[in-house]
Amino acid sequence: MESMKKQYLKSGSGRKKEKEEMKRCFFENGSIFLRELIADCNGKSIPIRSFSSSQILQATNNFDSSCSVSEDAYYKWYIGRIVDRSYMVKRFSEDKISGHRLGEVYNDIVLSARMSSHSNFLKLLGCCLEFPFPVLVFEFADNGVLNQRGGVTVNGEESLLPWGLRLKIGKEIANAVTYLQMAFPKIIIHRDVKPMHVFLDKNWTAKLSDLSFSISLPEGKTRIEAERILGTFGYLDPLYHATSFVTEYTDVYSFGICLLVFVTGRPAVFTGSDGDPLGLLTYVRGLCENGNLDDVVDPKMAKDITSGQKLQVDACVVLALRCCEERDEDRPKMI
Repeated sequence: MESMKKQYLKSGSGRKKEKEEMKRCFFENGSIFLRELIADCNGKSIPIRSFSSSQILQATNNFDSSCSVSEDAYYKWYIGRIVDRSYMVKRFSEDKISGHRLGEVYNDIVLSARMSSHSNFLKLLGCCLEFPFPVLVFEFADNGVLNQRGGVTVNGEESLLPWGLRLKIGKEIANAVTYLQMAFPKIIIHRDVKPMHVFLDKNWTAKLSDLSFSISLPEGKTRIEAERILGTFGYLDPLYHATSFVTEYTDVYSFGICLLVFVTGRPAVFTGSDGDPLGLLTYVRGLCENGNLDDVVDPKMAKDITSGQKLQVDACVVLALRCCEERDEDRPKMI
């Protein structure tokens, strides 16, 4: 009886500490979030719903792997259901986010909220501030997220998309990136445009996500020197990597690689015939220079495209290579 009493008191004490920790996280995260949101939105109201930790944990079965649909180096995506509605839930990895990366978490929240009115961004609906790092709640994407080959995974199996849909997704990614660059007084550069950050809703509409690496150029300026080089190997602009300067063409380069992924059905970096890593851009350039443009097209798609679509594919290859020119001035503007 005495041991049961001690266990009860211990468990009660544990719950009390847990509640105190949740309260501390809520006020600490809330104050940072509010400060960043006010600074970014210039006093304009952006409604963000608040979710409780119990709602999030119940929706994701305590962040069980069975509810996970995608992951990056610093976070995981889960499917969760709250009050008869499905959501995409984004949880940052507590063991990988520290120090300078904390700002990226709030950058993602604030800019995602700002972009929520655009149809080609994944809409942020709310967040939970009761965890060490905020957990974000987005609209549900019925058709999941693109993989590194520009396809989707259905019931554990990879499904490649038809050309018409790939082209539509490419256009919609371009719409989103153009909005970042033109809709606000300060140009916003995403810095990590890639298929794995693109979700697809029930109508197969592309929804760009993950604005944690995004950076705003000073008003009236066309470039800024970044403190750290951020992005994904294979999609990262070599000029940005070499100089540390971010420009609107940084995203143009990444978009060009996305187009090549859609055309070829290959990842941005893959294993070449000699067993060494091979960049997709180098691979496509080599084929084009040798007059083998037909070999660029994803063979699983090539047999189903019409002669008119083949012209679209060829034009996309030419455009993608222009986007990936070495010099900024040789690349097209996103618009």
